[in-house]
Amino acid sequence: MKGQCSYIRVFAAACLGMLLFGISITSLGAVLPSLINTWNLDILEAGSLSSLLPFGILAGSLIFGPVADRYGYRMLFIICSILVIIALEGIAFATELHILQVAFFVIGFGGGALNGGTSALVAGISSSAPGRSSANLSLLGVFYGLGALGIPALLALLPSGISYQAKLGYTGLALVLPVLYFFFIKFPAAKQSEAMPLRAIFALAKDPVLILVGLFLFFESAVEGVISNWTTTFLQMGKNFTSAASLLGLSIYVLSLTLTRLLLAALLRKFRSDRIIILSLVIILCGLIAIMVFPGTIAAMTGIILLGIGTAGVFPVMLGYVGGFFSEQKGTAFSIVFFIAVTGNILVNYLTGVFSRQYGMGSFPVILLVCTGFLALLLTIILRRFHNRTFRNR
Repeated sequence: MKGQCSYIRVFAAACLGMLLFGISITSLGAVLPSLINTWNLDILEAGSLSSLLPFGILAGSLIFGPVADRYGYRMLFIICSILVIIALEGIAFATELHILQVAFFVIGFGGGALNGGTSALVAGISSSAPGRSSANLSLLGVFYGLGALGIPALLALLPSGISYQAKLGYTGLALVLPVLYFFFIKFPAAKQSEAMPLRAIFALAKDPVLILVGLFLFFESAVEGVISNWTTTFLQMGKNFTSAASLLGLSIYVLSLTLTRLLLAALLRKFRSDRIIILSLVIILCGLIAIMVFPGTIAAMTGIILLGIGTAGVFPVMLGYVGGFFSEQKGTAFSIVFFIAVTGNILVNYLTGVFSRQYGMGSFPVILLVCTGFLALLLTIILRRFHNRTFRNR
């Protein structure tokens, strides 16, 4: 009973960390227009803020694993949470542009480390907990959706007379509560008594499992990033949606992804995860067909919903797979695959902008279709090479 209570407390800490990540990232998106107006930012200056955030996430994704393996998760969670809070307050009360730029990078760094760290922690404690690692990771992902959906809605409901500075300031103060919780619970002990040598990290990065899963998540992260960043533009320019309707479409995507992850937390305890991930790719393909082939609002919204359902289970299943293979170097292994995944997100999002400018927003579903094709190819290779070692009990 004591062990079960300890597991619940640690899992709750991971969920709070993921919620904090969702809150911090989406809060910035919600106030970015206000920042542009207040600071009179031009396209280049606003772009510098938007680009520093994912590069911060990339850096945080690279560093969290070795730190967690060597020093444990408590200080990682506490320090990264404090960094996010300081950065939010920095944005709220900045007096110079370079302070804003540093703050955006720091939030990305802290958020990226929390995103990867919470996943690695849940995968680690799930080996002795009821249910499968993938199911627990899917439930963890629900809390990102709660943060992503809840905070923009809350900010929108606040009186218009409240400045974005006050909104961000209060958000930062509220995030102190998870930090206090992290102080008072017992986290699992660090896996390693000394720092992992760089040579060992590079050797781990050559593991064929990590390479294949990393490449798979490269394209999956690209799909999710392109959907999150370009759906509103595509619906407005490609489907003639109003601004409000396109924002609703993006919200529907996040909602369908979040609700599906909640459902998968139960389904992944009963069904083999390889079947779940195959079905996920089929659903993504159906969503793209609905968007590309059929005209009209209903077809577009149906496609967006299917994309949310299809993308929901991919990360939990594949991260559960990685967690089952690298029990003693779990944090570092997760860092490697997250670094590759975030790199895919950044690169393919950039390419989406390039192709959209050159060929129009019809490039949006085509790029998603190409990425889905690579996902199907890589999954076929993974299943053929590692099927007996992988998805049965994740």
